Amino acid sequence: MRAFGLGFMCALAACQSAEQPVVEVFRPEYQGVQTRLLEGDLVNFLVTMQRARDRQDVIDYAECAAAQYALIRGFGFARQVRTNVVEEGGLWRGDAVYTVSPALPRGLRTIDAEVVVQNCFEKGIPTV
Repeated sequence: MRAFGLGFMCALAACQSAEQPVVEVFRPEYQGVQTRLLEGDLVNFLVTMQRARDRQDVIDYAECAAAQYALIRGFGFARQVRTNVVEEGGLWRGDAVYTVSPALPRGLRTIDAEVVVQNCFEKGIPTV
């Protein structure tokens, strides 16, 4: 029994001395949003950030900007028309176009502005 206890302790010590994997913390740097009214209810959002994990982080940033813009203009909804993302030398840029509207628009990529702004706040993503 004593041999079992000693072996178990050695195995436990080996587990504790093994190197722990390095976990990188996501710390994006949001560098701003430019907003341009194109015509009518179409709005263009140009977002810039560094340390994005992938293109989805840039898309999320643009969506947060669109949701806040919709609320500022007195609308409750937005619909994504398109979002283009490019990365060059660690600098990520998003070029997104949304429609904003007071009622839920037709289409698959619609957002409820109040819900999205709250989610952005919880995730630490800035809005307009």
